Amino acid sequence: MKQETEIHEFEQYFDDILKRYNVPGFAMGIAEDGELGYKKEFGFRDSEEKLPLSLDTVFGVGSITKAITAIAILQLQEKRKLNVHDPVSNYLPEFKTPNEEQSEKISLHQFLTHSSGIPPLATLMGAVKKSMESDPTFIVDPEQGNPLDSIHTIDTHGDLMDAIAKTEFTLLGEPGTEFSYSNDGYALLGAIIETVSGMSYEQYVQENIFNPAGMHHSVFQYEDLKGYEDIAVLYVLETNEDEKMIARSNHPWDAPAMRAAGFIKSTVNDMLKFMEIIRNEGKVGSARILSAESVKVMTTPYMQCSHDTYYGYGVMIIPDFFGYKLIHHGGDIKGVTAQIGILPERGLTGISLANLAEAPSSKLLFSAFASYLGKLADASHLDVEIVDIPCESLKEFEGTFMANDGMTSSFYLENDELYVAIPGFVTKVLKPIGNDQFLTSMRDQNTTIRFRRNENRNIHRVEVAFRQISKVEEGNESMN
Repeated sequence: MKQETEIHEFEQYFDDILKRYNVPGFAMGIAEDGELGYKKEFGFRDSEEKLPLSLDTVFGVGSITKAITAIAILQLQEKRKLNVHDPVSNYLPEFKTPNEEQSEKISLHQFLTHSSGIPPLATLMGAVKKSMESDPTFIVDPEQGNPLDSIHTIDTHGDLMDAIAKTEFTLLGEPGTEFSYSNDGYALLGAIIETVSGMSYEQYVQENIFNPAGMHHSVFQYEDLKGYEDIAVLYVLETNEDEKMIARSNHPWDAPAMRAAGFIKSTVNDMLKFMEIIRNEGKVGSARILSAESVKVMTTPYMQCSHDTYYGYGVMIIPDFFGYKLIHHGGDIKGVTAQIGILPERGLTGISLANLAEAPSSKLLFSAFASYLGKLADASHLDVEIVDIPCESLKEFEGTFMANDGMTSSFYLENDELYVAIPGFVTKVLKPIGNDQFLTSMRDQNTTIRFRRNENRNIHRVEVAFRQISKVEEGNESMN
């Protein structure tokens, strides 16, 4: 990786960030041409019992699951059981949106690239509702009431399609034209996999991806590990009198209808094997999981999703990461923050896993890659120029934006600077970079936020955390 002195400085940089975020347990592995070249094990899989973790410790990987779902779809296309450019309704006739004419146009490709036009909905909350209600650490504020009371339970793919059909919303645009990250699309790709393969989504993935790739500790439910004990305990951030505390909350949430969108559990070693599918043109060792052509289709940058990032099938692509193509994806769910990355031109693959939501897993993996490329660990690949915008012009960006899933972002001016407040993130100042875009950072990672205008040139939506959410007009609480 680097000389001994530089490695020590790099390790110190890692430790400082992990301690600052109070991360209980963290594991990272980086492979060069399929062989482990660097590993990092920090903290414990169980802080109370001081149990060590390893590259074989099972963590959740959250939305990295989407890359696995995309591979399953491409396998079925290779077997001529489906075509990604077919309408979703060919395989799920009951799939509808409030605009039936437009929903008939939505294709598998658009689900894969988050370009169906479906805005963020409250469906994930409905899918995990039973898990949340049985979670002893889920505490309801008597004054606020139970936020789940107004959410319909979603147990099956049928329930999910019914909820989408009955929710009032307007598509963000003609299918294929607007990017907005959607768990719903990937959940329904799981339903399509079941329809055309004749087996459950979980069984299909186990038999066609996990087993041939040698991913022996990768499952959808912890019970499937059958006594395996090297499992990371889940921790969450709790606010106590304005102070954030790390709390043990070892009650994983599950969502049978959404498993194809983000519920796989895996290890560093297993995920390094998985990433070989992408790095090694479809092969893990001697096992061919996907054709080289399908890998190319998967890693094509179809939809721009932020200033420097595009979406393929289940993966994001940064075309210029210090001069190289970076294929990556993150995952966040209760007690989980995960990040994978592949630099195919350098033969590098990497995975970072933490047993705490809101941990800086992305920043740490990107820092490790930067170090491999001869850059400083805290260097940013995002090369943008800050521009000067008069305070009067910044006022236009003030306001609250809210989605049907409850996600809010509030923008306000203070001391002639624009700030954003997003639940789960520290309030941040935004630096203008032009074209209604602003630079900020989340979990120490530089990122961009972009405001969207309607036909009258008024700001009506904002792209934040890869989702498009709508502005709440004064006196009007409805939103898309």
